[in-house]
Amino acid sequence: MTSHLYDVIIVGGGAAGIGVAVTLKDAGIENFLVLERGRIGASFTAWPEETRFLTPSFPTNSMGMLDLNSVSIGTSPAFSLQSEHPTGREFAAHLRQVAGIVGLPIRERTTVLRVSRIGEAFVIDTDEHTLRARHVIWAAGEFQYPRKEGFPGSELCRHTATIRRYEDLEGTEAIVIGGYESGIDAAFHLASRGIDVRLFDRHCPWDAGTSDPSIALSTYSLERMSTPEFKHHVTLHPDTTVNSVTRTDHAYEVTTKDERRFETGVKPILASGFLGSHRLVRDMFARRPDGYPLLNEHDESTIVPGMFLCGPAVRHDDHVFCFIFKFRMRFAVVAKAIAESLGMPAEGLEGYRNWGMYLDDLSCCGEECIC
Repeated sequence: MTSHLYDVIIVGGGAAGIGVAVTLKDAGIENFLVLERGRIGASFTAWPEETRFLTPSFPTNSMGMLDLNSVSIGTSPAFSLQSEHPTGREFAAHLRQVAGIVGLPIRERTTVLRVSRIGEAFVIDTDEHTLRARHVIWAAGEFQYPRKEGFPGSELCRHTATIRRYEDLEGTEAIVIGGYESGIDAAFHLASRGIDVRLFDRHCPWDAGTSDPSIALSTYSLERMSTPEFKHHVTLHPDTTVNSVTRTDHAYEVTTKDERRFETGVKPILASGFLGSHRLVRDMFARRPDGYPLLNEHDESTIVPGMFLCGPAVRHDDHVFCFIFKFRMRFAVVAKAIAESLGMPAEGLEGYRNWGMYLDDLSCCGEECIC
């Protein structure tokens, strides 16, 4: 076990990990370390090659608002990548660029095996070392933890998170189960190749009747649904629950709750979302009724002081902070709480309030938020 005691260890080198690491430096904290299982931005690199950001990237405007896909003040994927809707690989390169310019202390290719609280410090066991820290920020994300269960035969399907390129998929027809963003993305790319797609969703997210982006589809998805290729090749089945998938001699049979049956010669595509990495540290958090970690106003565990959560699993009341990097607005909340616990003034975070990254206001990013 190392004798060095870090002030903070961040687990995860994706958008949340890099974003909160930059904010820690802005708060004046230097004695910290970022641990990443692969390379910085590994989850984005694993996206299907054709998948792009749903929200547009654009340089900062006269109102002082951040690029929607930025993770830190003064950076813009639009400026550095010259792309309005970056690919996952492009965005991973942007994260690496930010980390390099800021000089973040990052240890890549390090797998965290367990996190324990022993006495006044956390013990982080990795595949090579045992580290100690006063605070831990869990920012390991969710893309690498797809939800593959849900109904009998779901294991026969292919989750969108395992697809490298839609161009490589065979067949002239396909079935997509799940009609939210990743399902629409899959259907669009398949339809663009002339493949006939039947898309099933138990609800109707493309007609949600709300402006809340955690429920309604993004404008980018709706625009792609209006293209001639999508309209011609995609048949939508809203309010249709898939009960099971079975394998026959020459096809896969999808059975719906109303006992309709559909066949496809290739594996159905499962667009069922993600379980999230927070399950790996579930013992560090109490749970909300919906199963997500229960947090205090600083995004800290209510049962293990010093354990913070940053990323898609952050929930407060009925607010979902994950969509299009809404969780970035919580970086300063975490950094401010840690700085104050270390007896530091965190004066460098004052500018975050002017950039729309609110320190304390949980109403930000609610349904009425326009930031």
